[in-house]
Amino acid sequence: MANQFQGGRPNPQQKNNKFAKNYGPRRNERIRVPRVRVIGPDGAQVGVMSSAEALALARKYRLDLIEVSPNAEPPVCRILDYGKYLYEEAKKQKSQKASTTKVKEVKLRPHIDRHDYETKMRNAERFLFSGNKLKITMMLRGREMEFKNIAFDIVNRALTDLSHMGHADSEPKLMGKNISVTVSPVAQKLRKLKYSGEDEEIPEEDDSSSDSE
Repeated sequence: MANQFQGGRPNPQQKNNKFAKNYGPRRNERIRVPRVRVIGPDGAQVGVMSSAEALALARKYRLDLIEVSPNAEPPVCRILDYGKYLYEEAKKQKSQKASTTKVKEVKLRPHIDRHDYETKMRNAERFLFSGNKLKITMMLRGREMEFKNIAFDIVNRALTDLSHMGHADSEPKLMGKNISVTVSPVAQKLRKLKYSGEDEEIPEEDDSSSDSE
């Protein structure tokens, strides 16, 4: 509490920092550097000029002068409606968040039964359909290391069964007691579900029974 309050009152410096963080980019009269590089309303380079000249030009278009690259030399400003700028930034952040790729994992065992295998493939297909990368892990325990050939065959079979939805980034490899391979999804327009319907819920993780055998 001591770092937030001084003598029972809010710390003004902390309040100002919070305010500055949410205030957004400098614009219009708040831009006080001597010279700026200006980008016009159409996205074309206008050139380097004084801040006063840039603001006057923005006023001529009845728009705002927004500092978009304060650390550039000289700082870069755009002539744009501030509301439109905020909308573009929010849309960009949403797009970046949506494009973040997650890696989902499906675990197999050498003696997996048909039902469990089919469940695994449905989960794997749904992971790839959603745009996630997929890691297929074949777990070998104890004397199961004697069945490496069978284990590789099952992993390669899984790659074949999922070839309509993704492609292996490399050949399956034995690392310690696990055989693993990473699969990347095909282009979105090529993804077609084969083992499940589009209305089925996408699982967060693969929790089918053979993981814990």
